[in-house]
Amino acid sequence: MNLDDFSDLIERSDGGVRRDAEERRERLTVPPGALGRLDELGEWLSAAQSAVKVRAIEQPKVVLFAGDHGIASLDVSGRAAGTAHELVRAVLEGESPVAVLARALAVPVRVVDAGLDCDPALLPAEVVRHRVRRGSGRIDVEDALTAEETEAAVRLGIAIADEEADSGTDLVVLGDLSVGGTTPAATLIAALCGTDASVVTGRGGAGIDDLAWMRKCAAIRDSLRRARPVLGDQLELLGAVGGADLAAMTGFLLQASVRRMPVILDGVVGAACALVAQRAAFRAPDWWLAGQVSGEPAQMKALDRMALNPLLDHGVHVGEGTGALLALPLVRAAAALAAELPERPDPAASDAVSDAVSDAASDAVDGVGAGAGD
Repeated sequence: MNLDDFSDLIERSDGGVRRDAEERRERLTVPPGALGRLDELGEWLSAAQSAVKVRAIEQPKVVLFAGDHGIASLDVSGRAAGTAHELVRAVLEGESPVAVLARALAVPVRVVDAGLDCDPALLPAEVVRHRVRRGSGRIDVEDALTAEETEAAVRLGIAIADEEADSGTDLVVLGDLSVGGTTPAATLIAALCGTDASVVTGRGGAGIDDLAWMRKCAAIRDSLRRARPVLGDQLELLGAVGGADLAAMTGFLLQASVRRMPVILDGVVGAACALVAQRAAFRAPDWWLAGQVSGEPAQMKALDRMALNPLLDHGVHVGEGTGALLALPLVRAAAALAAELPERPDPAASDAVSDAVSDAASDAVDGVGAGAGD
């Protein structure tokens, strides 16, 4: 498998339709610019749907890839290593923030176990049946995945994207359920952006103290030494310093772009996978929105590199797709406004109608005058 092959498969969103949508926007009854970024979102949706008049987002879905990371054993996470299955269980039982919001918004949630480090019997078969391996390697001293596992994880993401597109999903809110996942994510971003560990090290979704932050920074520094020699090959990079969930998310993002299925990204893990995907296929970001600012410095570096401007900045850093899901109502609102706001009457058409009415009236008067003369 070569991820660079996706460069030929992914098309740009429809620029001609976007220009037509911009022209239509100029004719709406609400003045241009009055709706702020909602105008821009409506035009983006037009291009993504290849339709000047935007269709409503009717079948969105939250898709969460789950995995544990060996690097968490260094106490670089606010959660204990190997406990990502607890996050999954909270989502499945409707007790996590993303589950509560999804229920309120009537959006289904799908959880995919790519690399949890737990007994499969702890979770439903539908969740664990996709697992590539049990946990990912400690990336500061060993590869996260073997070459075979990396390819299997990417193919898993591709298959999930195809399943969602085939089932009619018209927009995906993408997130992760991981323990230790922000460390490989920051490593990938630092490697691809050519920056140092201290610039990209954040405190993760659960939050860590200063000592843990220093351990995390050192782990990213050591992982970067292993990442830089394989920067020329995205699959090798994901295998060296990624993880099963990150590799699957990367495959999902690439195939979603092939299938012209829009995706809202959540936090730093999604941003890292998107950056790897962009490295393979430069057109892919046309199909993505950045849902929110997560507070992770690495996320902003990745989004800047991809020229993606986050929709929200509410200080939400819980992860799990929560911030991206908060952006969904904004996207739906933009779709509704773009589709349903009326256009102003065309002055030329109004003049033509007036001229026609005037001519008819003149003809009627002339007819009455002629009758009187007779």
